[in-house]
Amino acid sequence: MSGIVDIRLPGLPDCWESCGNCGDGELRVVEVCVRPGDRVGADDPAIVLETDKTTLDIPTDRAGRVVEVLVAVGDPVTEGQSLLRLEPRPPAGDGG
Repeated sequence: MSGIVDIRLPGLPDCWESCGNCGDGELRVVEVCVRPGDRVGADDPAIVLETDKTTLDIPTDRAGRVVEVLVAVGDPVTEGQSLLRLEPRPPAGDGG
């Protein structure tokens, strides 16, 4: 059985810093799409972030059950920050 894993804010595109079109300002949580106990699939929306110029949907990177949400609406976030904790679902056909 797999242990609890953190879903983190992935690395932002290289252009984020250089062009300034979408990377202006601080990233803030504008919506939390999951709650503890929710079952999610890989790539399901988990958190929505916003700057002054753009909105970013942050998906889960694996399937499982949400154990804990570590951010709330209005929170600033940074690259690599833990957003939620997930109990991964075993891969299909894994006998368990």
